[in-house]
Amino acid sequence: MSLLQVKNLVVEFPNRRGTLRALDGISFDIAPGEILGVVGESGAGKSLTGASIIGLLEPPGRVASGEIVLEGRPIHNLPPEQMRRVRGRQIGAIFQDPLTSLNPLYSVGRQLIETITTHLPVSAAEARERAIGLLRDTGIPAAEQRIDHYPHQFSGGMRQRVVIALALAAEPRLIVADEPTTALDVSIQAQIITLLKRICKERGAAVMLITHDMGVIAETCDRVAVMYAGRIAEIGPVHEVINHPAHPYTKGLMACIPDMGVDRERLHQIDGAMPRLNAIPQGCAYHPRCERGFDRCHEQRPELMPAGVTRAACWLHDASSVQTVGEAA
Repeated sequence: MSLLQVKNLVVEFPNRRGTLRALDGISFDIAPGEILGVVGESGAGKSLTGASIIGLLEPPGRVASGEIVLEGRPIHNLPPEQMRRVRGRQIGAIFQDPLTSLNPLYSVGRQLIETITTHLPVSAAEARERAIGLLRDTGIPAAEQRIDHYPHQFSGGMRQRVVIALALAAEPRLIVADEPTTALDVSIQAQIITLLKRICKERGAAVMLITHDMGVIAETCDRVAVMYAGRIAEIGPVHEVINHPAHPYTKGLMACIPDMGVDRERLHQIDGAMPRLNAIPQGCAYHPRCERGFDRCHEQRPELMPAGVTRAACWLHDASSVQTVGEAA
């Protein structure tokens, strides 16, 4: 059974000139203990998907339709106070900049203890012991002393570990990690990746990992969803998507990664840019940048369809389209 199910999620931003649709029919699920990577260019809708799940959409953003179901319970339409209890207790969040998650005026221990006592029926003394254990589990040395330190007394990598401890404080079943390694150097990045994988294995928690880095995806995730213009372009097992991409956009992303075994003067780049929300083209949103597009791509939006082991939103994997293209040739 899936821990999280996102069904045909549509997120809109009303403004004076109309309504902008930022997410358009997003559907995926995450199983207990699974790490799902979400990747794509800036503006694809990755962080917005995470914010929708956590219940942190900035007004006037709203969930216009669709469902977000956590452990069989719809949470997309919960009142703010009920969602606040879900957030932290059942869903933890790790953000790119740990300083945005930590209050500089309070010690890290106070912030951890407050989170624990808010969501769990424990005393202050028990909460402090739990907080020390969390810091120790996330690799903070001398946790008994450092629990009383303030965020500015930690390095960037250590602050990110504190944020992970904060996300785990109430023992959530799902963790939404939005670019948790982007601001860290490579060695610390590897440690954070190892830590996230260990959390999934030992605690049975599921992780939604949002990132730009395909290397992090390959190293960490079980499955990956590739997003483009507020939609999922391809989703499937991570090694299949990376090694045998089925969508032209995924192929373009993979071609942009340097290959140490190939000598070439210039890296591949995808021509054009992500469309603005008020200028999403008809049909497949990727067709103006696609080298393999044909007439149907300009007219009809493809839904996710089987493409070998993965699923891709591309007419190249529809039997009738392939036949039509062959006849035209």
